Amino acid sequence: MKLMKVPANYYQQFDADWRLSVPGEGYGGWKKAEIELDLDHTAVVVMHAWDCGTREEFPGWYRAVDYIPRAQEIARTVFPKLLGAVRSHGLKLFHVVGGGNYYQKYPGYAKAQKLAAPALPAPWIESDPILAKLQQFRADHVFVGKHNTADVDKGFQKINFDSHAFPEGEEPVAENAQQLVGVCKETKVNHLIYAGFAIDWCLLMSPGGMLDMKRHGVMCSAFRQAVTAVENRETARRELCKEIGLWRVSLAFGFVFDVDEFISRLP
Repeated sequence: MKLMKVPANYYQQFDADWRLSVPGEGYGGWKKAEIELDLDHTAVVVMHAWDCGTREEFPGWYRAVDYIPRAQEIARTVFPKLLGAVRSHGLKLFHVVGGGNYYQKYPGYAKAQKLAAPALPAPWIESDPILAKLQQFRADHVFVGKHNTADVDKGFQKINFDSHAFPEGEEPVAENAQQLVGVCKETKVNHLIYAGFAIDWCLLMSPGGMLDMKRHGVMCSAFRQAVTAVENRETARRELCKEIGLWRVSLAFGFVFDVDEFISRLP
């Protein structure tokens, strides 16, 4: 057992104060406490840390996904110290991938494939012409926009790991929950701390994300400084969707750690 005490942020979602005009404003809000982690059963996960090319190469992708530059800045300024510390202190490091053909050559991917848990058969609901039209309307008018689709498709054909997020050695590389669950079982990991993009989208909902892993009994936490979010017109200036995403992590999945505090406590 390899224990580490570290400050952790959590959200106190009680007590509503019914004397207030908005009872929820009585909640305790963000708190911090020193908790204990067993590093033998903990791993850091880097998810969807992509090299998406430049705005000149794929202007349509950047028009639809404004967080790409924020992700690039986090990868450049935060990932080197975080991943460097994780590796130098012998903490387990996993990678969750998707969206292209850039990871299959890594030995850690072959390892994850071999360890994959059996996939449960899932019934697939049949489409029809009306549903297809509705889906096309959403693609054209909600995300990513008809005039952006070609650039996004071209971008995913060339996607790669961000230069600061390449797997090293035989670090496991998983593309879905079955593989990540298999890796966790093999390494006896039951707590994953996520970094990557985006906290309110891929890290929650994509294959190998927090929702998948919670269903298998894994606690899922996140690093505040190592994530960004999908924002909308009304939230982008203050990055409010990132704040809501971190709140969701704290409320439904695990804890929120500050990178520098975490690194300083690594044994």
